[in-house]
Amino acid sequence: MSHRKFSAPRHGSLGFLPRKRCRRHRGKVKSFPRDNAANPPHLTAFIGYKAGMTHIVREPDRPGSKVNKKEVVEAVTIVEAAPMIIVGIVGYVETPRGLRPLKTIFAEHLNAECKRRFYKNWCKSEKKAFSKASQRWSQDKESVEKDFERIKRYCKVIRAIAHTQPKMMKMRMKKAHIIEIQVNGGTVPQKVDWVKEHMEQAITIDKVFAQDEMIDVIGVTKGKGFNGVTFRWKTKKLPRKTHKGLRKVACIGAWHPARVRYSVARAGQLGYHHRTEVNKKIYRIGKGIHTKDGKVIKNNAATSFDDTDKSITPLGGFPHYGEVNQDFLMLKGCIMGPKKRVITLRKVWVLCSCFVCWLVVSCCCSVTSCSHKPYSIGED
Repeated sequence: MSHRKFSAPRHGSLGFLPRKRCRRHRGKVKSFPRDNAANPPHLTAFIGYKAGMTHIVREPDRPGSKVNKKEVVEAVTIVEAAPMIIVGIVGYVETPRGLRPLKTIFAEHLNAECKRRFYKNWCKSEKKAFSKASQRWSQDKESVEKDFERIKRYCKVIRAIAHTQPKMMKMRMKKAHIIEIQVNGGTVPQKVDWVKEHMEQAITIDKVFAQDEMIDVIGVTKGKGFNGVTFRWKTKKLPRKTHKGLRKVACIGAWHPARVRYSVARAGQLGYHHRTEVNKKIYRIGKGIHTKDGKVIKNNAATSFDDTDKSITPLGGFPHYGEVNQDFLMLKGCIMGPKKRVITLRKVWVLCSCFVCWLVVSCCCSVTSCSHKPYSIGED
């Protein structure tokens, strides 16, 4: 910085390079939590869809703080998470170069929305995917059992193959999202038996996560297209009378080396990047609209302080999403992506040790008024 008038840190972080469009639309779990054999077998991840944001009113229990026992308003995100179907199992063996898949076993029956993911044009296809794999369960059951025994004997890591159910959320999507979810807890034979027992069955969100638990959120951010260097890297604008524009970088490097270095801020793609946000607190795990004793139960947003029967869906529905009729998560703060973005929820990889993470949240009321008219009142 020999000819710079003032010393200043660089603009933008180099830790997220390259800033280009993500290759996959669904967030990928690149690291699963550590396994603990003392716990019973359980899943470590789940998939949901971002519905939108609202806000709640609660009283923090923080002695010594100025907001202790006072009503505060906090922003929350609603993630709709319909039950997922387990359709397969994968066993991995440990090698000097990392994990290697040894054997994959799929269930006997697969839904059409799961098979659609393996086709580019479902209507013109013969729809014969997994036909031979399903016949093994009826014609050659002994070979299937041998594969399960082989996984129990040689594999160290067990992962379940599960898919979402888009038709339950009335989305414009017919292809299910498929994900490998690692099974933690217990021994390897216990994990294999757990997956085999839950094959072709639905797993709800409350069997994976609990209220007041800290989780990690993985997804793809909102895409903003090709943008200039001022908006992309937040660099300082040049003086008003600058020739050929002022939303530029004045010097992009020295004479030698005779090239533009990677660390220099340049125009390019902004948004639609793969991101992982850690330690998001679950404020509530809500039950979807269901039937009990012949009555339709829609009361999933009431609290002990607010006994009003109301649904988590605001009046008029969530903008650009609609109604939330399935199970949902209420997360503190905001998460990445626009509405309807598929979000991968994972158990915490590194547990936060701060005091706030261990607090038990008591919500006074959740605001479900219309998002466009915050103070509108529905008809009784």
